[in-house]
Amino acid sequence: MGLSVRLPRAGGNLSTYSLSTAEPIALATSQDGVSPFRSRIAYSAAHVVCDPLADSDPLNQAQIDWDATLAYRRHLWSLGLSVAEAMDTAQRGMGLNWARSQELIQRSLAEAKAVGGNIACGAGTDHLTPGPGVTLADVEAAYEEQCSFVEGHGGRIILMASRALAACAAGPDDYERVYGKILDQVSQPVILHWLGDMFDPALAGYWGERDADAAMDVALRVIHANADKVDGIKISLLDDEKEIRMRRLLPASVKMYTGDDFNYPALIRGDEQGYSHALLGIFDAIAPVAAAAIRALDAGDLARYDALMAPTVALSRHIFQAPTYAYKTGIVFLAYLNGHQKHFRMIGGAEGARSIVHLSELFVMADQAGLLQHPEMAVQRMKRVLAVAGIEE
Repeated sequence: MGLSVRLPRAGGNLSTYSLSTAEPIALATSQDGVSPFRSRIAYSAAHVVCDPLADSDPLNQAQIDWDATLAYRRHLWSLGLSVAEAMDTAQRGMGLNWARSQELIQRSLAEAKAVGGNIACGAGTDHLTPGPGVTLADVEAAYEEQCSFVEGHGGRIILMASRALAACAAGPDDYERVYGKILDQVSQPVILHWLGDMFDPALAGYWGERDADAAMDVALRVIHANADKVDGIKISLLDDEKEIRMRRLLPASVKMYTGDDFNYPALIRGDEQGYSHALLGIFDAIAPVAAAAIRALDAGDLARYDALMAPTVALSRHIFQAPTYAYKTGIVFLAYLNGHQKHFRMIGGAEGARSIVHLSELFVMADQAGLLQHPEMAVQRMKRVLAVAGIEE
């Protein structure tokens, strides 16, 4: 007899869901002699696992379970994925502050060196609180501090968008000044990070323009003026047409890293004029499928790539539905269902950011995408979450 669970649906009704009898996606890991990806660079932004037993304020002084957090990074590396560390998926600026980020970066860089994993780390200005007294010089100093920390520990920089810069910049010229100064100082090319305001409302009007096309022109000016210091740019605007337009306007040496969690399969697959690499939060949740799909691209098997990626799109759009910044809850929920952590708790209490109906629908989509690696465990853990919501078998 198959596995089943009673799940709440929209409207308050309960219905029985029977899990798929198909085998989950097999994990091809480095322990099996897996080689690095050849056709694409694929970064997974990685979540952190909180310590639920820490006797501290979960909103302001959340503690991290380092063993589970680093084990998850080893899992990503074992699949062939790279890790984008201390990004918004790790609740950077939404529960994870700069002090805790420094420890996370330092530990992850050491772990990457020990296992041969590829990693890049977020450097921003989140220790600088935006306010009327903050100047461009303050923003530059904050960027310099964080970039120096990452490079000082042997890391590659992902230059994150700055809330403080968004608040104090008078227009595009200020962005060109700040980015030009910081890029002039870095020792190796960085990945720029353009995060849309659907991910962080405080970044509205980034690059000094409210219109996305005009903002893109500013970003392109920065890149062309500093092309030798820019490895690539990740854009998270959830607009595939804008990403493709920008991709075609980049210098030949600069990569596009898609951050589009709605349209990533087609953007990574590419067209006759090029393709995007990946730096995605959704790859944390769909890591086994994403890795298998990139390997299909490596082999030139576009049909298998499409077949693997297609079922993940509905799941990703569900996880990243408005309010988009709450997507981290779904990422951690899937990690819990798959046994990568012993609990469904998050720093800042963010496990409560999505409804039980949302999580139930996510459970179904994950099963249909072949992402429940241990179905019996997933059902047991789903039932625990349901019980907390007052739904008993």
